[in-house]
Amino acid sequence: MDLELVRKYLEKDIEGGQNATTIDGLPNRFFDPFVMQGLRVDLVEPGRIICSMNVPPRLLNTGNFLHGGATAALVDIVGSAVIFTVGAPLTGVSVEINVSYLDAAYVGEEIEIEAKTLRIGKAIAVVSVELRKKKTGKIIAQGRHTKYLAVSSKM
Repeated sequence: MDLELVRKYLEKDIEGGQNATTIDGLPNRFFDPFVMQGLRVDLVEPGRIICSMNVPPRLLNTGNFLHGGATAALVDIVGSAVIFTVGAPLTGVSVEINVSYLDAAYVGEEIEIEAKTLRIGKAIAVVSVELRKKKTGKIIAQGRHTKYLAVSSKM
């Protein structure tokens, strides 16, 4: 194996010859809006959120389907939001995210993202998030997200 090829793959410039200074020049908190732009909220109720979106070209991988990292980001973001629906003042910090990838979603395909709270305790919250093809209901990915909820000090 040519280890230098691995290095070049990981250090490559983004398409168009732009370099890392362009990326470093992006605004703070760029990532969430990049993933979430186009997300529509269809239902919000205590312990449950359903959203939908058409898969945009910016979230595709080299196989031309929804990138696993974008899928995991949606599990993180929508999974965090559902914690607010049960009255939690903060969504905490991630302890664990697990995603099972079961099918592909392609550009322009409408997907549905459903997040449910499984347990909201004093210090830990656990939610499940499922991504489905809206037209067929076929599951694209299932995720479970565990978060530590900041415990206020009694001092």
